[in-house]
Amino acid sequence: MITKLRRAEQMLHYFGPCWLAYRAAYAFQQRAGLLRHKMPAQTWADQPLATFLMDPDLANPAAFWAHRRHEAPAFFFAAEQRMQYSVFLRKWDSEAISPQIWADRLAAGRWRFFQRLPVDIGTLPDWHRNALTGERAPSDQHWSQIPDFGFGDIKVIWEPNRFAFVYTLVRAYWRSGDARYAALFWRLVEDWRLHNPPQQGPNWKCGQESTFRVMAWIFGLYGFAEAAATTAERVADLVQMIAVSGRRIAANLHYALSQHNNHGISEGVGLWTIGLLFPELRDAERWRNTGRQVLERLGRELIYDDGAFVQHSVNYHRLMLHDYLWALRLGDLHDRPFTPALRKRVASAGQFLYQLQDDETGRVPHYGQDDGALILPLNNCDYLDFRPVLQGMHYLTSNRRCYAAGPWDEDLLWLFGLEALSVPIDLVPRTDWQAKSSGYYTLRSQNGFAFVRCATYNDRPGQADMLHFDLWWRGQNIATDAGTYSYNAPDPWNNPLARTAYHNTVTVDGLDQMDRVGKFLWLPWLRSTVRQDRKSAQNYLSYWEGTHDGYQRLHDPVTYRRGILRLAGESWLVLDMLMGAQAHDYRLHWLFPDRPFDFWPDAGALRLHTDLGTYDVHLLAPAAADPPLLVRADDKTPLGWRAPYYSYREPALSLAMHVRADSAFFATLFSPHPSGMEIENNTLHLSVGKRQLRIALAFDDTPSLVTSVALSGDISDELVVD
Repeated sequence: MITKLRRAEQMLHYFGPCWLAYRAAYAFQQRAGLLRHKMPAQTWADQPLATFLMDPDLANPAAFWAHRRHEAPAFFFAAEQRMQYSVFLRKWDSEAISPQIWADRLAAGRWRFFQRLPVDIGTLPDWHRNALTGERAPSDQHWSQIPDFGFGDIKVIWEPNRFAFVYTLVRAYWRSGDARYAALFWRLVEDWRLHNPPQQGPNWKCGQESTFRVMAWIFGLYGFAEAAATTAERVADLVQMIAVSGRRIAANLHYALSQHNNHGISEGVGLWTIGLLFPELRDAERWRNTGRQVLERLGRELIYDDGAFVQHSVNYHRLMLHDYLWALRLGDLHDRPFTPALRKRVASAGQFLYQLQDDETGRVPHYGQDDGALILPLNNCDYLDFRPVLQGMHYLTSNRRCYAAGPWDEDLLWLFGLEALSVPIDLVPRTDWQAKSSGYYTLRSQNGFAFVRCATYNDRPGQADMLHFDLWWRGQNIATDAGTYSYNAPDPWNNPLARTAYHNTVTVDGLDQMDRVGKFLWLPWLRSTVRQDRKSAQNYLSYWEGTHDGYQRLHDPVTYRRGILRLAGESWLVLDMLMGAQAHDYRLHWLFPDRPFDFWPDAGALRLHTDLGTYDVHLLAPAAADPPLLVRADDKTPLGWRAPYYSYREPALSLAMHVRADSAFFATLFSPHPSGMEIENNTLHLSVGKRQLRIALAFDDTPSLVTSVALSGDISDELVVD
């Protein structure tokens, strides 16, 4: 009872009485059948296109298609540009990668889930079936009666229903002119219509999913406008489906807004888009205005002052940028620009993600929850490459490119036209990044960078991963995040990678940094503080230190401090100090990519054989510590795995060291050079290649774990921390 009361008090504190009252009322409406009454299950015939149109004379498909051919509002591109575009589009293809390859596989029934996983589900899939488990959600029940987690991972069901394959089909058609791709688009649209009557089945559960589907349908409508398969009847039916989707989004928008995340933004995009591109609909003006208001408001509320996004996830950050890229570009095309304040906010969000990026690969730390969403797949780049969205965002907000020419430019062509390919390039430097409002930090070296999170949560956490440390060297993610894998899968894969134990940090007594009280709910929200952030005079050395209070909630509170020291020559030292009054189990964990390795547990040393040379990791811990354990691809737990793509996992190397004591100190040295480390009293002695370092430490509650650093050898430098 005490625990329940404490949880209720915490919920009230973090979410507020209005939010709790709304969610309780919504749950009542769902149980009582009021949502079914508000949005009744119907057939397509119950909501004919005529009921949505302002002009009844357009109800005839031929008349409607004639009207659209002459009066359709401008989109990102026009059908008559296809031949001109095709020359540019083909230059980004290769024998191994092209949209035609993926489109042909789709036509043969081999789909690609979450941009990675090949699945045979047939040319016309079962739209209600979980393709990975075989479970099937009911297609004849109102969506409000279908549980979120009753049929495996509902995101697997939703994946083909997002119609992201439409972008592949249009891209293939514009390159080749092959009419098969247009015919396949319409065949799939018609089959979806047949098996998904309004408000029935799992694919009507989420307004954000409806938005993503509508965006893809519209892209196909404009992309195949001149194809022989595009008939008046098909166009009229599709616009009816778009209008019904708009009604569904508008009717339940308040629920999306209550989630305080990308759902509200996406549904705002849906209403804005339908209202802008289909002015012949009765509700077009209302939807357009509502969508605009939502996008303006949520841009201010959900994008932090430093450009970070409320969901603590790089992939949801990209989703948000794609939403705004689409919406703002449409507004510009129609002389309905959004406010300068919103554009500035969105530009800062793009710059934020750019500063977290690896220079060579375009990838970013795989930080936060990731459900595999990629709502604008307009290029041949890998899912993990963030250059396409950032190139588009930089052009939108500055009329410049931020990368030299490459396959990521295809997004510019589709969204902005040929002129975007020839604008000047801004060589925007990446520097040590301090996003203080949201608690994201990077420290840069010449050929890599370190990333760490040190934040006080003001919005709902997605993972218990504070002070997670990511390390990149020459385009390789040496110390890596495990990803997500699945939000709902059989144990042990039921979203375990959100837990502290799978991140690059220290766990106390086997506990998470916060208590997991629901599938997506952690309490209480922890607080963090940056204690040090300074550089030496010659910039060969820099030191950062942070702390969080996640383990202060224990009966015997434990303080946790992490220091990160950048050393000249691409080497890094991570220091972890944990202090309690009684004995605790402390576990330091690191995750590395699956590479050939040498491991010397007694010496606490691991050597990775990477594509670009060897990379050494040395662990140092108290004498009472157990020898470190290295696990690769454990068959009973998620240890030794990572999930760079949703519903896909691959082996990794999990290195952990345990110690039971009242306090513990760990030191981890990362270096691409032959290196070693030993401790004498309160001084660490490091050898890194031809250089030596003497690091003075303070183990009590001083302002800094590191008090001074002396570097000698072929170069010399000194760092004193007050």
